[in-house]
Amino acid sequence: MQYRSLIKGSEELSVLGYGCMRFPTKGNRIDEEKALEQMLYAYNEGVNYYDTAYPYHGGRSEVVLGKFIKKNNIRDKVYIADKLPAFLVNRQEQIEKYFYTQLERLDTHYIDYYLMHMLETMESWEKLKKLGILDFIEEKKKSGQIRHIGFSFHGKQEEFIKILEDYPWDFCQIQFNYLDEYNQAGLEGLNRADELGIGVVVMEPLRGGNLAAKAPDKAIERFHEFDKSRSAAYWALRWIWNHEKVSVVLSGMNVDEHIKENIRVASETHPNSMSDEEIKVVDDVKEIYRSLMKVPCTGCNYCMPCPFGVDIPGTFASYNDKYFFGGRQGQFMYIARAAGVTSGEKVGADLCTDCGKCEHHCPQTIKIRDELKNAHKDLNIPVVRFGMNVAARVMNRRKK
Repeated sequence: MQYRSLIKGSEELSVLGYGCMRFPTKGNRIDEEKALEQMLYAYNEGVNYYDTAYPYHGGRSEVVLGKFIKKNNIRDKVYIADKLPAFLVNRQEQIEKYFYTQLERLDTHYIDYYLMHMLETMESWEKLKKLGILDFIEEKKKSGQIRHIGFSFHGKQEEFIKILEDYPWDFCQIQFNYLDEYNQAGLEGLNRADELGIGVVVMEPLRGGNLAAKAPDKAIERFHEFDKSRSAAYWALRWIWNHEKVSVVLSGMNVDEHIKENIRVASETHPNSMSDEEIKVVDDVKEIYRSLMKVPCTGCNYCMPCPFGVDIPGTFASYNDKYFFGGRQGQFMYIARAAGVTSGEKVGADLCTDCGKCEHHCPQTIKIRDELKNAHKDLNIPVVRFGMNVAARVMNRRKK
């Protein structure tokens, strides 16, 4: 494992951070036994940075991370990153309430790296300032309950730079991968943070799996032309760690093989180590993705839950799958979910009422309502939907 300092003169962190947003699950719950086992494996391989947030897994992510740390008696050997749910804060007293709830869930007395979660605009930061966030930060840093302060960002580049320059942040967290080199904070934001001496943590390095397991055949073929032993995920992570201004890359790991591979890439890739030929390979793959992707959804679930039951990320995943992989599988999976065959509940895009709630929370600023209509029109096959509806009714009767 390699290590880099996120903050000049501060502790060294593993370049691979453990993202706790996508723990393995059983049904709708975290598979705690498996999650604890996987985190321990990563820890034994040198991972020392663990990132969670108030809403992840309905609040259980913080609890499971706390259990892992306490069970293995490693609080002084790992670094916890957690986030104030800024989008839920409307009153000053809520800031303290959320913070102490997080300390209780984590079963700790302090948080090493604390972020304002999902700032999108300067306005969202100004709102927190009016509610007393600056006094809160100063008090908690002075008491040692917060060691370092930062923010995670989803929005436009110009807004990122405004927030970045408005306060002496210790670090920030941005979405950055080879498809988002010039989206959101982007390369310019990364460079500006470096100029200001603000450390950078990267999230969504694989774009919710779209740059890894979900990679289209054409992309895999291009990667394999160079080296058949390297997976699509290997290339995506290598591209990010090639940037010396990135300190930590978060990966939401929940498959043993993926964890092992991520650790291997983190151990092998040094800053500025990619050859011109390797960079050309990635540039070619960027063009392949741009030509195929229908909706730039990462599956982060910030748009959920939909008040009318639409599975928004699932719909977009099926929509992209159809064009990434060809065939009918994406359509059949969408129709099965839409009819309620898979879960017993209808979750299709046709349930959308145009309320727009989802669009206020989308980090990618996707026009979700329009894209849901496009996806349903493209994916729905009336004859197949009729058959799936019949199957769903039969299955529901049997359950009763």
